[in-house]
Amino acid sequence: MAPRKSIEDKIIDSALRLAAEEGWAHVSLSDVAQQAHVPLSDLHGQFSGKRSILSAFSRRTDVRVLRAVDPDDQEGEQPKDRLFDVLMLRFDELQNHKKAVRSISNDLTLDPFGLLAGARPALRSMHWMLEAASIDSGGVYGAVRARALGLVWLAAFRVWREDEPGLGKTMSELDKRLQQSVALWGDTDVAETVWPSASAAE
Repeated sequence: MAPRKSIEDKIIDSALRLAAEEGWAHVSLSDVAQQAHVPLSDLHGQFSGKRSILSAFSRRTDVRVLRAVDPDDQEGEQPKDRLFDVLMLRFDELQNHKKAVRSISNDLTLDPFGLLAGARPALRSMHWMLEAASIDSGGVYGAVRARALGLVWLAAFRVWREDEPGLGKTMSELDKRLQQSVALWGDTDVAETVWPSASAAE
């Protein structure tokens, strides 16, 4: 028997379903509560608004990716390749809600405040994706890595939005973008050549 969904999961899934059907801009909190079959007061107790639902969705995606990562599978892999695998796990998770994610991203491009509010959860996710790939995300250098990975993710995400189910174009774009910043991901030989001072500092 499948485990019962938490109220948070019910609300997130209902918001995503409505985003896919009606467009994120047209989804109201009362619509989400009705779709989730929870009182509006319970939704208020969990979330402050639509942006906080998206933030919770991002956190849930992080957790599911972290659970899917098998450290044994990373044995012997280069840092760039570990990152590639982790980010593809993230795309695989988002694939379950692709229509909704596309709708949300379309509407956020027209909402600068929404984009700004979403920047912090996105950056937090990149820190966790680095850690999932066994790459240190702490300190100043870790902050640089997270921001660089955010740009890599965004470039691949734009391709993923229109990609076919096999995600061949997404994989190609992701690999290319990771390779362009390979010195950041902890490849010692490359880092010594490109950023000798940064490598020595670590």
